[in-house]
Parts: sequence; structure tokens; C-alpha cells
Amino acid sequence: MNTLPSTELVNPHTDGMDRLPTDELLRRINDEDATVASIVRGCIPEIGRAVDAIAEGLRSGGRLIYVGAGTSGRLGVLDASECLPTFGVSVEQVFGIIAGGERALTKAIEGAEDDREAGASAMDEAKVGAHDVIVGMSASGGAPYVRGAIARAKERGAVTVGVACATPAPLCEDADIAIQAVVGAEVLQGSTRLKSGTAQKLICNMLSTGAMVKIGKTLGNRMVDVQATNIKLIARAKRLIADLGQTDAETAARLLTESGGSAKVGIVMARKSVSADEARALLDAAGGFLSVVLDPTPA
Repeated sequence: MNTLPSTELVNPHTDGMDRLPTDELLRRINDEDATVASIVRGCIPEIGRAVDAIAEGLRSGGRLIYVGAGTSGRLGVLDASECLPTFGVSVEQVFGIIAGGERALTKAIEGAEDDREAGASAMDEAKVGAHDVIVGMSASGGAPYVRGAIARAKERGAVTVGVACATPAPLCEDADIAIQAVVGAEVLQGSTRLKSGTAQKLICNMLSTGAMVKIGKTLGNRMVDVQATNIKLIARAKRLIADLGQTDAETAARLLTESGGSAKVGIVMARKSVSADEARALLDAAGGFLSVVLDPTPA
């Protein structure tokens, strides 16, 4: 007998919502959203295992690759794309793959999530290998495209992570690390862009941010590897150099230019009175950790 995933159940708390006053309708939606964070919190041990695996993979020259279909795929691509300016990683190091390709980012591609072989082929095309970590996301835990990708990634020696928001969730049985944030019936029956989407966004935030912190992309909670690619980020990079480099605004601006736009390098230049090349060498010797360069023998 087929068992429906829990995301396909009818939610009694939002029954009759089409007849509610607007404020009450929104309160019901908000009440359901408020349950999600605590559910994700219960998955922290599994998320932690995934963070450590991703960090180890990245340190070894591997990649973080999200794979999903529909909303799940879009969330993976979103998180990956945000890693580039935030943490200074390359598009080859962290990226997302969505069933149906780039067109699926803005419109539904009928049947794309049902093509298991296409998911497997995507892993072959990406030349997935032993140091890579593949995060497969499917709210229902059953998308054939994602399951096919995870199965092939395992065959190719990658570490696999399954993220689902329902029970049962076959994807979580397929993967090496299972993150199963069971959010229950959606506000609208089966509309997994709602609570499930929120849960997956929270999990992606934790996976990428946690892993980047673990490989030295921050100093405390400061984004020292931010890429100065627009007016706002250039101003932020200058402030970082001035603050953490313990120098004035004019010097910070000069060092940002001399560092090639790297706040982290500029900070080392300011604190250690060295050239950009010397600063990069110090960072390389410290495994990229600015904290080690600035204070190699902490108490």
C-alpha cells in the first residue's frame, strides 16, 4: 500500500481559511511558520555531521553541490549563488543543479523531477568524485531526479546528504547523512514552497554558513572573505580593513586596492605591515584562518 508523504496531508489548523478575515488568515499562516525553526533545531546533530563533511571536502579540494527539483532545486541554487560574494568561493567550488536546467529557475518544467536517469546523468556531467559532497533536497523525499542523483553520486564515491521534510522519505534512506525535518501538513495541502521551503532554507543556511566558518572564511562573525563587487560591498570591505586592521579609512581604501579587493588580505597587510603577497603567504600558512594569522598563540 502506498503511503502519502506527510506534506500531502490536510492541515486542520488552516481549514476554512478561504472564509477568514485577512488578519486571521495571516495569523494562521504565521502560526504554522512558527513551528518550523524548532523542528529544524531537532535536526542539528545530522546537520552538524553534514557541515563537518562539507568542510572536510572543501579543505580537500572537493565541492559542495546542491541537487533538487522545483522549489527545493531553486533553494539550493540560491544558497550556492549567495556563497560566492559572501565567502569568496568560486562558481566551480559551490553550485546548485536543478531538474530541468536553468529554465526551471523561473518556470515549472513538467516532468523534470520524475526523470531519475537525468539526475544520475547530471552527476556524471559534473564529474562528481570522492571529495565532493552532494546535498539532495526533496520536500517529499521522493523526487526521482534527486534520488537518481544521490544514487549515482554514491557510486562515484561522493558523500551524500539527503534533506527532506516529510515521512516517509526514501531520499533519506538513500543518503549517507539524512536530515529529515518533518514539518507536517502544509498551510495549503501539498504546497511545499511554504513550511517545507522555509525549513530547507534554514537548513541550507546552516550547511553553507557552518562549513564556511569551519574552513576559515570568517573572523568570528565577520565576513572577511566578502567579495567587494558593488558599492555596498566595497564600503563593507573598507570598514572591515579599518576596524580589524586597526587603521584609518584612507589607509583602508588604499589597502583594499593594493590587495586586489580582498578585505582579508588587506587586514593582514594593515596588522602585520606586509605586502599583499606576504599577507597571502601568511594566510596560506594558516590554512586561510585570519584568526591564526592575527593571534597564532591564543590563550
